[in-house]
Amino acid sequence: MNQSTLTLVLYFAVFFGIMYFLMIRPQQKQAKKRQAMMSSLRARDQVITTGGIYGKISKVKDDSVILQIADKVEVEIAKSGIVSIENREIDLEKDK
Repeated sequence: MNQSTLTLVLYFAVFFGIMYFLMIRPQQKQAKKRQAMMSSLRARDQVITTGGIYGKISKVKDDSVILQIADKVEVEIAKSGIVSIENREIDLEKDK
């Protein structure tokens, strides 16, 4: 290989390294945090949905939750429709 080919390969390696640390790695961390939140949903959690509805979880099913949004008003929504849990923090388990 000549000098220009080695330089080009080095530029590509540096570019992909920067892309990994600036884009791919943070997105993977965010996906792990969201998955931890979805798996830790429990009854009596106060949540916000993607539509901006505040409510309290009254029952957790496999892929959905029953959300109480007012007195005697309950709706069933998908777990993926929940944006955040308001009354507690979700911590990722530390890698050992």
